[in-house]
Amino acid sequence: MKTRRKFTPDLKSEVVLQLLSGERSMAELCRTHQVTSQMIGNWKQQFLVAARRAFERDADGSAEQERIAELERMVGKLTMQLEIAKKVSTWRDGTPTGNGR
Repeated sequence: MKTRRKFTPDLKSEVVLQLLSGERSMAELCRTHQVTSQMIGNWKQQFLVAARRAFERDADGSAEQERIAELERMVGKLTMQLEIAKKVSTWRDGTPTGNGR
């Protein structure tokens, strides 16, 4: 009983890139790696679907980055408000400020 060969993602992507770039033909790749054209066709399809997802993540990532930036602005604003409130409370209490005057 034959065991199934397993191909690494690096090999699959290299084969697909060679095919898409026109560096090598489908027949050459099939002979070199001893696989069928159907298998390389499946790899190509998986590669193209994954490439689309890579660009979709950019849109999701930019929304996340925008949210993070908004939250950082809010934290900065709240930190400034807290510092101002601390200074005002020390003036009202009549206690000396942090610089000793």
